[in-house]
Amino acid sequence: MFGIPGKQAVTMTPRAATQIARLMDKGGHTGLRIGVKKGGCAGMEYTMDYVDQADPHDEVVEQDGARILIAPMAQMFLFGTEIDYEVSLLESGFKFKNPNVVDACGCGESIKFDESLSNR
Repeated sequence: MFGIPGKQAVTMTPRAATQIARLMDKGGHTGLRIGVKKGGCAGMEYTMDYVDQADPHDEVVEQDGARILIAPMAQMFLFGTEIDYEVSLLESGFKFKNPNVVDACGCGESIKFDESLSNR
């Protein structure tokens, strides 16, 4: 919907693709839908949900056995994002490197987007 021909809306690091594929296989899901919603101290939060069926308007990104579906209302906010999966001594989880984010809260749970995106 908001893509550039020949360029994927989001990319995954090999670690993220491996983890997403593992989660899909474990639960027998079609993919992982990512999106954004209002919330948190910076204004917006990422969402991630398992899905068993793609919505016809989802942007689908596939890589190394992993499938991400981007909810239609989130496509403009997520375009150009790299998804990584990081493991440390205290935590593990997906990390979003999103060029559209202009600010984030101190805890890293919520983000703020460039306001010009919501005017499109």
